[in-house]
Amino acid sequence: MSLSQPIQPITASDDEIAQALADAHLPSLLPALAQITGDLSLLRDELRPDTTSLLPDPSGFVGGAAAAEAARALALGVLARFRDGGCKVAPPPDRAFLRAILAWFAPDGAIEPYLPIVEEELSVSERDLRAPGWSKQELAPERPFSVAVIGAGMSGLLIAYRLRQAGVDFTIFEKNDDVGGTWYDNTYPGCRVDVANSFYSYSFAQKADWPQHFSTQPVLLDYFRDCAEAFGVRERIRFRSEVLLAEWDDERALWRVRVRTADGREEVVEANAVVSAVGQLNVPKLPDIPGRERFEGPSFHSARWDHSVPLAGRRVAVIGTGASSAQFVPVIAEEAARLDVFQRTPNWMLPVEQYHAEIPAGQRWILTHVPSASHWHRFWLFWRLGDGMFLPRARVDRSWPDLAHAVSASNEEMRNLLTLALKMQVLDRPDLAEKIVPDYPPASKRILVDNGAWIQALKRPNVHLITDAIREITERGVVTKDGALHEADVIVYGTGFQASKFLTPMRVVGRGGVDLHEQWAGNARAYLGVTIPSFPNFFCMYGPNTNIVVNGSIIYFSECEARYITSCLRLVLAGGHRALDCRKDVHDAYNAWVDEGNLSMAWGVAKVNSWYKSESGRVAQNWPFTLLEYWQKTRDVRPSDYETID
Repeated sequence: MSLSQPIQPITASDDEIAQALADAHLPSLLPALAQITGDLSLLRDELRPDTTSLLPDPSGFVGGAAAAEAARALALGVLARFRDGGCKVAPPPDRAFLRAILAWFAPDGAIEPYLPIVEEELSVSERDLRAPGWSKQELAPERPFSVAVIGAGMSGLLIAYRLRQAGVDFTIFEKNDDVGGTWYDNTYPGCRVDVANSFYSYSFAQKADWPQHFSTQPVLLDYFRDCAEAFGVRERIRFRSEVLLAEWDDERALWRVRVRTADGREEVVEANAVVSAVGQLNVPKLPDIPGRERFEGPSFHSARWDHSVPLAGRRVAVIGTGASSAQFVPVIAEEAARLDVFQRTPNWMLPVEQYHAEIPAGQRWILTHVPSASHWHRFWLFWRLGDGMFLPRARVDRSWPDLAHAVSASNEEMRNLLTLALKMQVLDRPDLAEKIVPDYPPASKRILVDNGAWIQALKRPNVHLITDAIREITERGVVTKDGALHEADVIVYGTGFQASKFLTPMRVVGRGGVDLHEQWAGNARAYLGVTIPSFPNFFCMYGPNTNIVVNGSIIYFSECEARYITSCLRLVLAGGHRALDCRKDVHDAYNAWVDEGNLSMAWGVAKVNSWYKSESGRVAQNWPFTLLEYWQKTRDVRPSDYETID
């Protein structure tokens, strides 16, 4: 499987290498050089990377620009010698070697538990260590066994690939006419990921030729299309096939899946197991505002962008200022005659200068000519954005005196830095300052990534940020509580998704005819976010309480879930069982632990509105613990957690 060109041998001159190094990401290049040469002495104390500062020096080094210059000179000598020696790569590093590199990254950290994760993330042995280590042919060669996968987005393609590796028969049912999930549905102007693409990609399917640091929707859609082909799963996808119902047959111990096909017909497909890979952010949420249907002009949700509606020279009203709006408002502001942006709650924004930037030519050269450079760059992101950076700053200190504005001293520090970053952008617009700075603790709701484009858009003369509450929508536009009519030709709803309504609109019926949505009663729960009592052999990807808030990429979680699901199927096949059903006591104890954890985080105690919470106020989306803990819990199935159906 290959998604990009193989690493090229170095033939460049010293001057050309030096030119490339001017653009290189040196903190991740040095460990790559140590790996390919086998020389740990390259990782000097004075060249340690800064993995703990909220807003680090642009060089990425504790020692700042001086350390970067020394690292650049060191790298030039190493790469020249590597070239002159025929680009011969040292043998794959052992765990002791990795331990030494990790100690350089985090000299004061507890690194030992992370070593197996690092091995997987880096694929240092050139093997996919998260692949199933078993095959159906070995365990149950004569037994018919099939899996229905619902959805061909990021997680659906992943579990399909793992099933293919294990030799398990599967079919993917996808309601759209192509793969990609959210990256197929969302085509609004400016749509892009807010996790650097080296991390928002499969650990085992890395690319060295990403055009930008944070990929746009078309680039990500192409990546997942390429993955579907490279994984060999595209031919197993039934497009334009929407799953309406999955119903467990108690007597036959299998699932009956009702599918509506492209021509409107319905058919029933039987499967031994079902994997729901529909995600959390797939059903658009329209606001409950009186009069929405009265508006006489075009209106649409950002996730269903109507590209046939021209915006140039027109009056546009945008309702909502979440992540999608923060991306499309700066784009449409350039063409709309007037843009009224209706904000209920301002967002904390993490300043990231590279958010819209191209990957410079020198860094691209490094990634295509230095073995393991792309993997170490991914690890840099994993380590810096992981458990030690933002997660502790979101944890509640119950002794902190003002939990309404910050939840701890470190959360207050983050609040002050983010406030300063926002206010510095509106020194010339004091009228905006009071509107753009949140009054709730950072991490209570999604922190957006921005390079200044959002504030620059709000400062345009044709853009008006309106914070008065909306009373109604009329034929002519939006009326606020003060009675003012804001006339509009087009309304765009940037109001997010029905995140807490998992698996809707399809129905799932389990043992004894129990309806999943009735069992959940508005509060979705699952063991490890994957399995649910009374629903044997039914598995979720990106299920309840598996959303990453401040410390990682959802693809990391999906890889953990895929391994766990295939481990469950291995247990079924190896034991000759027909199915596994999660024990209710195990499920309930786990969810009590997760609920307690969420109440110890900023998003659990804050009163601000957020899609993290269900209508009851329970946090049904988020994982409140470390990446390490989820990896440990999903590394393999524990048979005692399940009842077998034989």
